[in-house]
Amino acid sequence: MRLLFFGTPDFAVPSLKRLAEEFEVAGVVCQPDKPSGRGQKLTPPPTKLLAKELYIEVFQPEKKSQIFPIVEALKPQCIVVVAYGKILPPEVIYYPKYGCINLHASLLPYYRGSAPIQRTIMAGEKKTGNTVMLMEEGMDTGPILSQEEEPIFEEDDLKSLSQRLSQKGAELLVKTLREWIKGNIKPLPQEHERATYAPPIQKEEYRICWKTTAEGVRNRVRGLYPNCYALTEKGERIKILKGKVVKGSGEPGEVIDTKRLTVACGEDALEVLELISPKGKIMKGEDFIRGYKVERFI
Repeated sequence: MRLLFFGTPDFAVPSLKRLAEEFEVAGVVCQPDKPSGRGQKLTPPPTKLLAKELYIEVFQPEKKSQIFPIVEALKPQCIVVVAYGKILPPEVIYYPKYGCINLHASLLPYYRGSAPIQRTIMAGEKKTGNTVMLMEEGMDTGPILSQEEEPIFEEDDLKSLSQRLSQKGAELLVKTLREWIKGNIKPLPQEHERATYAPPIQKEEYRICWKTTAEGVRNRVRGLYPNCYALTEKGERIKILKGKVVKGSGEPGEVIDTKRLTVACGEDALEVLELISPKGKIMKGEDFIRGYKVERFI
């Protein structure tokens, strides 16, 4: 079967690799190269790099109107979408014989939207999974072709859970496609009344609010790893990488234990286990507090 693949970030890489092993991938469509790092050097998406290795033609349309001509030229029998990052126009979704198939990193209808893994962890969920669905014009509203649950472990963060879901999602996607083209799968409509949403992460969400519960702070740190940060009274930014909930009380943001860097929250306290200092160094919380005199975070 001739496929056209839409996908951009690291999460999409295992799926592209497995699809290329099983099917004819006629092309890869991804987002344009973007500035990255301190030098703001133009950096290609991970899927583009893999496509080059696999000698698959790459397309990086900047406008939605540029997408359909690519589809028309390649004439795919099926389109597969894994974290492409943009909404596809209807003429693209309904073009292929076998439809437009999407791998989504949640148990739909829960956590529809662009940040399902982050939002799932931030909500303190104990399980998630992958869904392969047949796309339609609504956001993640299409009928389900297959689903697979995945536990969320206490030590999981955005990085570890994303890696696991991307690998398992790739296998589920290939297995589902095999059965779909054989006619062995009947699409199952979603229960729309049970839907929840995972909107994009806003810039202000990365800053820790110590007035919430310690468990809430910990889940935010896990879900937004490694970019969740706190500000010292001097305005210095410290990225919190790992923490645990402990008993303790004080004014939210107050450092109540200077031996283990424990910070009071709205309920209980968070012991900061690992962080990135204002100088960019990864440190244990107890080592940081010995060298930096921080009485509270704002």
